[in-house]
Amino acid sequence: MKGTGAVTGIGPLLRELAPQALGALVRHHGGFDACEDAVQEALLAAATRWPVDGVPDNPRGWLITVASRRRIEMWQADTARRRREETALAGLHRVDAVRAHLLELAGDREKAREHYARAARATLSLPERRYLEERARASR
Repeated sequence: MKGTGAVTGIGPLLRELAPQALGALVRHHGGFDACEDAVQEALLAAATRWPVDGVPDNPRGWLITVASRRRIEMWQADTARRRREETALAGLHRVDAVRAHLLELAGDREKAREHYARAARATLSLPERRYLEERARASR
């Protein structure tokens, strides 16, 4: 879908279309900062591709589409990163719980209480948190 638009006037055209694309993205996706980043990346793509491929027939639509896709990719990447972090953190509290149990068996109740409390703060599960908090209280 290559247009026949003149390539020499890309700068002013992009300056005119940027606020329109940003407004459309914020209305659709929300989150001004992330939408602004997505529009910036779309503008960069336009500045590098349009001189080679020509200005598309609907430059505003092109910018909004590219920025919207980039915003969705950013959201997916952020969601996946948070999920990985939660999974990694979910396993760490178990290390503290085991360590606390071993310290409790060894007779070091104060350190055991500290590790139970740390494990309780790190867990994502409410029943597990309650159990670990109870163990921390019992280790006093």
